[in-house]
Amino acid sequence: MQRLLSVLLVVSFVLLSAGCGNVFIRGVIQPGPSTVTGFVSVVQLTVVDGDVQVTFVTFLGNGTSSTFGFCGDQRRRFPMNRNVRADFDPGQPCASIVTVVVL
Repeated sequence: MQRLLSVLLVVSFVLLSAGCGNVFIRGVIQPGPSTVTGFVSVVQLTVVDGDVQVTFVTFLGNGTSSTFGFCGDQRRRFPMNRNVRADFDPGQPCASIVTVVVL
């Protein structure tokens, strides 16, 4: 009950303040890790931006292929001709691996 009252109070304040015209509400939604699952067909280590090692991995699945770039030398984590699930945080110029599971 007390939580509902708090929420109503905050919503009321926001609606009343928005009528003033100079109130901005900002926020960032932090997404969870992204996931890719597929048959590993190509693994290639490349250097980008002069000094950043990126491991490009091509996954095959459902008749399509997708290539992802993971930060660092990750070749040992992606065995060829095996099904793999990778959880990662997208980024530039490469994605940071959270977990890799060989299925």
